[in-house]
Amino acid sequence: MNVSIIAGGAGFVGCNLLPSLAAEDRHLVILDNLCRGREEYLYPVRKVAGDRVHFRNVDLSGPAGTLQAFEFAQRVGAVDEVWHLAANSDIPAGVLDASVDMRDTFMTTFSLLEAMKALKVGTLHFASSSAIYGDLDGVLLYESIGPLLPISNYGAMKLASEALISAATESYLEHANLFRFPNVVGAPATHGVILDFINKLKRDSSRLDVLGDGTQQKAYLHVSDLVAAMMHIRNSRDLPKVFPINIGPVDEGVTVRSIAESVTQRVSPAAKIRYGTGNKGWVGDVPKFRYSVDRLRQIGWSPSRNSADAVRHAVDQIATQEGFGAAEATNG
Repeated sequence: MNVSIIAGGAGFVGCNLLPSLAAEDRHLVILDNLCRGREEYLYPVRKVAGDRVHFRNVDLSGPAGTLQAFEFAQRVGAVDEVWHLAANSDIPAGVLDASVDMRDTFMTTFSLLEAMKALKVGTLHFASSSAIYGDLDGVLLYESIGPLLPISNYGAMKLASEALISAATESYLEHANLFRFPNVVGAPATHGVILDFINKLKRDSSRLDVLGDGTQQKAYLHVSDLVAAMMHIRNSRDLPKVFPINIGPVDEGVTVRSIAESVTQRVSPAAKIRYGTGNKGWVGDVPKFRYSVDRLRQIGWSPSRNSADAVRHAVDQIATQEGFGAAEATNG
């Protein structure tokens, strides 16, 4: 039976991806250090897939431990793909300490590629980011635009990872999908603006302090749509050997102000929203970006929700996750 290795598979995106892979009657080997992920997030897929789900707590920034995990996976079955979802997701933390992104975002890529080379695994699906583009002041971002000048260490290490993967396809990788994520929302939330706002209101229900003036505007995709897009791309045929692709909604996004209003309405309607100054929330924040998703549409995929719908649904889900009553009846 074939085996998928999912690096960072106990995290937010990973645990949402697992059921789609499990439906293919394959083994899933999940590698995670549980920095943000939780083993309990694997319970739903374990109920469905049982002994086809294998978890290993491993530091993927270390080549030796990563190789050992791959050797275990090869004893389970024939490893035919690796999903690389492991990274530092805290951009401000990486700005304060560059070693965080070097270790958790770049070295995980290096270690996984070394293991793939040693054990002759040919296909990689990599979770990249819109952060690689840098701040282009609202210019439409398409995959071949350049130069790429990221403004955060997170974006820099994602871009460096893409470069390393590209080089690997010249010698030993057979195919690599470079999924360039927008802002992804949904549950179980481990980080992000919606969870941050809800946590602030849990501490003080009378006010919500917002970093920046609220005019920041970005595209948001619900995690269910993200998974559907990744699976569609992964199952597409005749793609280039290295395939960078923006994944996102077909709209120009929503503002932080609208997200703050949606969260307060759901969690604490009487709360006063207090905005900061400037259009950046933190150093390394890209205040506005617009994705071209023409390439995604050309291979036959579009999302079920736009940015506003994705945010509304995620606010409901995350509020419920954090103990604010049952979610409304919505699909997805």
